[in-house]
Amino acid sequence: MTLILLVEDDLLNREMIGRYLQLQGFEVITAVDGAQAVERAQSQLPDLILMDINMPDMDGYTLTATIKAMPGFERTPILALTANVMRGDKEKTLEAGCDGYIQKPLDIDQLIREVERFLLRRTNA
Repeated sequence: MTLILLVEDDLLNREMIGRYLQLQGFEVITAVDGAQAVERAQSQLPDLILMDINMPDMDGYTLTATIKAMPGFERTPILALTANVMRGDKEKTLEAGCDGYIQKPLDIDQLIREVERFLLRRTNA
């Protein structure tokens, strides 16, 4: 089964996104902050990470760079989930190491398409 790490500090978003992904057949683990995300990534080795960008302790840009620098995570897709939609925000997100960019509020069908696209790309790489 495909394992997704959902890094999201907002409880409602975490529960909604997690449940929907589970209904689509994915196994989901969650983290509420940077330290928990690093620990869960190292211990569970997810196939894909969904990364909230605006978190209180460590922003998603820093956390993405931290995870991508860890051995074995260079090719793990990280998709940003963000309300940052001003000019230049997408570029900043991709420059930080995120592989994809999904705007909030989420279009749940787009989220699933992007998750499947990046998982397929990883499988074919």
